Amino acid sequence: MTTRKTVRIAMNGVTGRMGYRQHLVRSILAIREQGGLDLGDGTVLWPEPVLVGRREHALRALAERHGLDQEAVATDLDAVLADDSIDIYFDSQVTLAREEALTRAIAAGKHIYTEKPTATGLDGALRLARQARDAGIKHGVVQDKLFLPGLRKLKRLVDGGFFGRILSIRGEFGYWVFEGDWQAAQRPSWNYRSEDGGGIVVDMFPHWEYVLHDIFGRVETVQALAATHIPERWDEQGKPYQATADDAAYGVFELAGGAIAQINSSWAVRVNRDELVEFQVDGTEGSAVAGLRNCRAQHRSSTPKPVWNPDLPATEVFRDQWQQVPDNEEFDNGFKAQWELFLRHVVLDEPYSWDLLAGARGVQLAELGLRSSAEGRRLTVPELSL
Repeated sequence: MTTRKTVRIAMNGVTGRMGYRQHLVRSILAIREQGGLDLGDGTVLWPEPVLVGRREHALRALAERHGLDQEAVATDLDAVLADDSIDIYFDSQVTLAREEALTRAIAAGKHIYTEKPTATGLDGALRLARQARDAGIKHGVVQDKLFLPGLRKLKRLVDGGFFGRILSIRGEFGYWVFEGDWQAAQRPSWNYRSEDGGGIVVDMFPHWEYVLHDIFGRVETVQALAATHIPERWDEQGKPYQATADDAAYGVFELAGGAIAQINSSWAVRVNRDELVEFQVDGTEGSAVAGLRNCRAQHRSSTPKPVWNPDLPATEVFRDQWQQVPDNEEFDNGFKAQWELFLRHVVLDEPYSWDLLAGARGVQLAELGLRSSAEGRRLTVPELSL
């Protein structure tokens, strides 16, 4: 006999692109469409979203579109947090609004699941982590790229010792975001205003922290150069504005164990690679290139012997000399996969490491990256603790 256990989740920020597409539709609603989350003990977990935000008409439109109860719509966050039937508070608002909302949710005794960055500065991020610890609640931070098929295959190679001693990691991320004058921008205008919490360092360095930390080792130093390549853009109303935040960042990270990571992040680069993000890992025994979905590897025993000769055209197709790493499993949507792990953590108390302290490490790296760029020097990344 199957027992259904309902978990009510207040979802704040679902009218935004990420909150709607990845968290509501492809995660929570997808779990419902599969019949709930089977906990393996005869219990099926049934997530019940409550849509929270400022624009009631937009929330009601979403509820109607997806067959949700119109009563599961709220514009009063305090009333939602005072509702004892709400188990989890989720936040995917703009960064500037997140810390205050999380603080209120923690004080109300709700379990916390949130997008990153968790706060605008390290002090605030650590304060949230301490508050959550003291409140005795469960808390998690979205670290979705760890669940991408390409990076999961890369992690499999690392765990299997494929690389030998890892020497370096080189990452390329980004794409051309239209300025907004003759074609609409693919990202909201606040992303390019530092006063609104924008900037690619704040957005992407937290991602790079957990990717490097979980797959290769803790980041021990950072040296970064942030740039605003496109100084003028046009907003959603077609009005020009000055970009005050960085739209590109070039970072070098020293990792525990001696590996060096170099990662370029840019919203002002045209894509000439297989995927929007790629990481090349080189080790003494082998190398691999991983993207969002695919991963190619080249072992020491099958490495060709290139010879530099600029006087002759290249006759080899270098990419054909690499072998595809097989899937060996079915990969679900990365956001959904992490949601399921967090829900199991809340209900079954299963181990879960991507918490608010892990989120604080990402905020710390972004903060130090911006400081490194401003001061023109390499900075040590201290270990964090509560």
